Amino acid sequence: MSAGARPAVTVYMTGWCPYCQRALALLDSLPVDVTRIDVEAQPQRREEMVARSGRRTVPQIFFGERHVGGCDDLMALDQSGELKRIIEGT
Repeated sequence: MSAGARPAVTVYMTGWCPYCQRALALLDSLPVDVTRIDVEAQPQRREEMVARSGRRTVPQIFFGERHVGGCDDLMALDQSGELKRIIEGT
């Protein structure tokens, strides 16, 4: 990733999921570009999510091709400081 580039984040989610909303609120506060994929509005994307993550629950969060997990995983990365390192590309 080039200096100054914002990491691309993909979130597979649903509009009603409180965990999705919590994860998105954190991501929206960070210097990242977030692509939201609503797996209810686009059911074919759910199979894509399962193929990429191996999980059926939402949210499933990817930084580029790196799967970081769901909401609890994202929060743990933030608490540990690892999320900042991922964003900075270090």
